[in-house]
Amino acid sequence: MPRVPPIDPTDASPEVQTVFAEIREAFGRVPNLFRTQAHFPGLLQANWNKVKAVMMGGLLPRRVKEAIAVLVSKDNACRYCVAAHTAALQAIGACEDEIARIVEDPDGAGFSPKEKALIRLARHANADPHRLPDALLATVRAEGATDAEIVEALGVMEVFVAFNRFLDALQVDVDF
Repeated sequence: MPRVPPIDPTDASPEVQTVFAEIREAFGRVPNLFRTQAHFPGLLQANWNKVKAVMMGGLLPRRVKEAIAVLVSKDNACRYCVAAHTAALQAIGACEDEIARIVEDPDGAGFSPKEKALIRLARHANADPHRLPDALLATVRAEGATDAEIVEALGVMEVFVAFNRFLDALQVDVDF
């Protein structure tokens, strides 16, 4: 049971309804994550803008970003985000076998060497940011990643670390 109930979209303020309309257009629905954040409209707006910039924009392919989202969330034991971004991978055309490979062994999931290196970087930064090896960053660069791609991959990680903590702390119901 959630510690803070999600806001019913029909009961939302006009400010929140405007954001919900954008979310609904993007996803076909308003997930519980955003419905819960709607209790603080500024947070909802800020996080929706961040999702649009990080997950829907940028240089990296959406598949790579969704893989980072799933793997960071798996590493952080966030059931909500694992379910949500497994569904997102399916929505962009990944089959069940491909998703299983991403979750079990991303190195064997058909990513390019640069994409694999960026995924490893994001996971390591999530697990132990104070001990991020210079050699790992050198490998990412040697595989051709630009500084912008490195920052973007870590930006995806950062979004999901925050979402994972928020969702788990409030025990938001999985709605995927």
